[in-house]
Parts: sequence; C-alpha cells; structure tokens
Amino acid sequence: MEIVINRAAPVADEARQLPATTYNLAHRLLVRSRGVVFVPIRAMQFLAVIDREEVVFVDCMYKDQAVIAWQGFRPQARTALDQPVPYQAVYYREGGPDLMLRLQTEFAKALAGLSSKDVQAGPATVLKFPTPEREP
Repeated sequence: MEIVINRAAPVADEARQLPATTYNLAHRLLVRSRGVVFVPIRAMQFLAVIDREEVVFVDCMYKDQAVIAWQGFRPQARTALDQPVPYQAVYYREGGPDLMLRLQTEFAKALAGLSSKDVQAGPATVLKFPTPEREP
C-alpha cells in the first residue's frame, strides 16, 4: 500500500514538547509495527501517520495534504523516561497552532485506544484435534 502526502510551503513552525506517555506509547507502537503506524483520530476526523522520522497529520477533507508535522524528536534531551520530549511542530496551513491545542490531546487518546486493541495476554497454546478414522 502506498500513501502519498503532499506538503505545501510551511506557514509556521514552533518548538514544542510531547508528554512522555504519548511519545513512549507512539514509539512502542512503531516498534511493534516494524515501520509505519496509522492512527485514526476519529474525534477530529484526522489521520496521524507515524514513522521513524516524524508524525504527519492529515485532515479527512484533504486526504493527500499534510496539515501539521511533528519532526525532530529529541528523546536524548531528557534525563528520564517520564520527562517530555522536545520536537518541532511544522504547520502547513493557517490556524495550525490553534489546532494543536486539541490535536495533542486527541492524538494521545487515539494512541491509547489503538494500543489496547492489540494486546496479547498470556502464553499461546496449540490445540490438537484427533484425526477421525476413515472407513475403508
């Protein structure tokens, strides 16, 4: 499957911090997926695309256009795993900073919901069914 996300010239950018719980959860999902994670943010009708470099947010109305990208995560800047992670938010349309207020909260909720769907509890067991005998 190939998804192409176009980017206009950035309108603005700013330094921000992502809460540790959100960053750690996104990173765990990324490792588990082995490449890319698609996170539907239903409350806002957005899709977040997470890869090793960034998180890109796409609005359902403009499916091929990036709205916001979170880039340049610096987890090495923190001294403990429970500290926020600095990153750069890049806005590709007007109103991006206002959108960020809700997006960061809804993204965390969507990540939590996604991670709870793929939980494997306990060891797996193999069931052995007897082979029915055939009549000659």
